[in-house]
Amino acid sequence: MTEATTTYLEPSADSMATLVHAFYADVRAHPLLGPVFESALHGRWDEHLARLVDFWCTVALGQRRFKGGDVFGKHMALSGVTPAHFAAWVGLWQQHTSRLFAPDFAQELQIAAHGIARNLFRGYFGAEPAFAEARERDAAPHG
Repeated sequence: MTEATTTYLEPSADSMATLVHAFYADVRAHPLLGPVFESALHGRWDEHLARLVDFWCTVALGQRRFKGGDVFGKHMALSGVTPAHFAAWVGLWQQHTSRLFAPDFAQELQIAAHGIARNLFRGYFGAEPAFAEARERDAAPHG
């Protein structure tokens, strides 16, 4: 019997675009996440997706394409956000990155996303999110 091989995308601007577009297609369709994102981005999705591709090319590839702005403040202005939104966002991100990229690169993307989500979570709720505690527990050396 032949073992199936998995072909992952190579880290590149094109693969970051594939990730961002596929991930946010699922975010838009998600029953919890979709309404919050649609409320904030109605009519501006194409512009936002282009910024997100630039952001992830900067974070993951060091391409310095993203020109900031008040990212934290814009996210803090969203209403109706709950801890469940963060858990759903992080979970979807993990699914997409694990499916598209080799484990080492997927983990780098996941660590970056967890850091971003953790900072925003602290801004909303003034506490550490449960997903951060689980991530730290899973990453701790087992003896």
